[in-house]
Amino acid sequence: MGLSDIAAGIEVHERQRDRGVPTVDATGDDLVDRLDAHADALPCTPEAAASVLEAYATGTSVGDCARDAGIAPMTAAKLLHRCGVAGLSPLAPTARDILRDWLDGDLSRAEAVELVDADEADFALATYVETHDPVPELADAVAGVREPDANATVEKRDALAETMSSVGDLR
Repeated sequence: MGLSDIAAGIEVHERQRDRGVPTVDATGDDLVDRLDAHADALPCTPEAAASVLEAYATGTSVGDCARDAGIAPMTAAKLLHRCGVAGLSPLAPTARDILRDWLDGDLSRAEAVELVDADEADFALATYVETHDPVPELADAVAGVREPDANATVEKRDALAETMSSVGDLR
């Protein structure tokens, strides 16, 4: 086979055709409608949930998403967790191990709170994350809206946890 055989059928054009930005939305439904089907698993209304999910996907902080949706930041964090967004636990991996020891009954709550060195709100959110799994149906319903690479971020943070320090380490 020669070059002329390989090049047979190749066409050269002066300009490339502009096809625009490709978009894919396999959901076919409005986000509120999809969330409404799972309203019993949501910690807030489907409308507030849609507002939080859409704002969070654009990079807005959990607190700002909650404020815009008219719900508490803790509720927004719970919603995101239930919808499959990873990385919402405010505790580092070692502190999460201590929390699990408390949940298993190996430590008292007072000991666990002292050892993780977190405030009550962070401890409560971390407890919620450890004791409530994401709802697969919700995660599927919001898959097109969620942050696409959240799991990679959590994996990186967990892998580097031992190399990071916090303000508490400076004492």
